Amino acid sequence: MKAVIYCRVSTNKEEQETSLERQREELERLAEQHGFEVVKIIMEQASGYEVDRDGVFDLLSTLKEEQIDALLVQDETRLGRGHARIALLHCIQKEGVKIYTITHNGEMQLSEADSMVLNILSIVEEYQRKIHNLKIKRGMQRAIAQGYRPERNLKSVGKNAGREKMDLPIEEIVRLRHNGLTFAEIAATLRGFGYDVSKATVHRRYREYIDAD
Repeated sequence: MKAVIYCRVSTNKEEQETSLERQREELERLAEQHGFEVVKIIMEQASGYEVDRDGVFDLLSTLKEEQIDALLVQDETRLGRGHARIALLHCIQKEGVKIYTITHNGEMQLSEADSMVLNILSIVEEYQRKIHNLKIKRGMQRAIAQGYRPERNLKSVGKNAGREKMDLPIEEIVRLRHNGLTFAEIAATLRGFGYDVSKATVHRRYREYIDAD
């Protein structure tokens, strides 16, 4: 089983470097104890209240790309504190990665309060996904009702168009806008047909077309 070791101290003081090294040594022993193959060791000096940390982004990227089974930390506060801790626990949980700590001498057990918060976050995220998909569906239905014919106008349908997807059908954007669709609805409609486009991009292309007219 693959594992990542994450070590953190909060300041750049020299005495903290000893603590960082001690964390690494203890976590390597924990990995050996549980038979883990350590594929990466991440060590950083940063505040636990911040999520904008190089080590955190390196950690999340590794968890996603390397099919990691376990994350080893001294204790859960090494991941973060306050809201940052909950956010990171949620991200790690979504990757299906188990957390092992020295404090628990094995797999970490979440408190009842943390479990409840993480369950709520998962439910909210699922409903956000449903709402997003419904917005796309409604936008497509409204566009088609206004005369939009994707089989005729979207050349990338059924193809792996790559960059061609950003070759947006500007005339259709303008027509849908004039028919009362918002930029968000137009963007959602185009995404439903394979265009990786944001509301801001649709608005910008529309303005460029109108200003050039």
